[in-house]
Amino acid sequence: MDMIFCPLYSGSSGNCLFVQYGNTRLLIDAGRSGKMITDALRFIGVEPGSIDALLITHEHSDHIAGAGILARRYGIPIYATELTWQAMTGKLGSVPAGLARVFDRSSDFYLGDIGVVPFAIPHDAAEPCGFRLWGSGVSLSTATDIGHYTESVHSAISGSDLILLESNHDPDMLRCNPHYSAALKRRILSNHGHLSNEACAEAIVRLAEAGTRSLILGHLSGENNTPSLALTTSENRVELEGMRLGEDIRIDLAWRDRVGGVYTLAQPDAVALA
Repeated sequence: MDMIFCPLYSGSSGNCLFVQYGNTRLLIDAGRSGKMITDALRFIGVEPGSIDALLITHEHSDHIAGAGILARRYGIPIYATELTWQAMTGKLGSVPAGLARVFDRSSDFYLGDIGVVPFAIPHDAAEPCGFRLWGSGVSLSTATDIGHYTESVHSAISGSDLILLESNHDPDMLRCNPHYSAALKRRILSNHGHLSNEACAEAIVRLAEAGTRSLILGHLSGENNTPSLALTTSENRVELEGMRLGEDIRIDLAWRDRVGGVYTLAQPDAVALA
């Protein structure tokens, strides 16, 4: 049985990821409007009412903007940690009590056919987490909004068949950005901010050495990065290690403003379908 993954949106302006395994369909985050997410799902042939659950990584608006409307309109349960629920108070609108679910960031659980392994990430939120999702013999991981690449994050995602990893910004572009305050620049560059292109590239080398062959760069900044720069930084780094792009390792991009590729995970590799 294959696992299907599609980054509907991934970037500083909003995040929403689709996952399917067996009879279970999940969203990770809902940081765009309800209409945009609905349209994106239908673009890949998925009816919004067929979504079984929505997993929330943390309470920032680019991850929860459309969560409340999706829950109310389609009856989708929202799963978040206790501290994240507290931090989301007043941000989602009314969520029917039966649709508000709590998980423990340190405990694995199942949502239908999908095994969910949450893990802590270093970000300036109440109780932020990434996810590793399991099917029978395959797994994918999502790790964005990470100020630095910790050993615990590496341990949590190492060996995944497919990983969506943050490549948020180019530090020089960020430092020279006249629209960002000094405080905001410090936040992004901090150990609880966002992962730079260079830090992402170093992490990819480690993940490739641990067996991962397919990665997607995500959560790119709209002002402090470009898709070509993010991709080139990681590709150049792995080539320095003697890896052959497209053979030893594949690196793709998720997009801020449009639906990304649809990936099928089957042993042993992830293959982009679109």
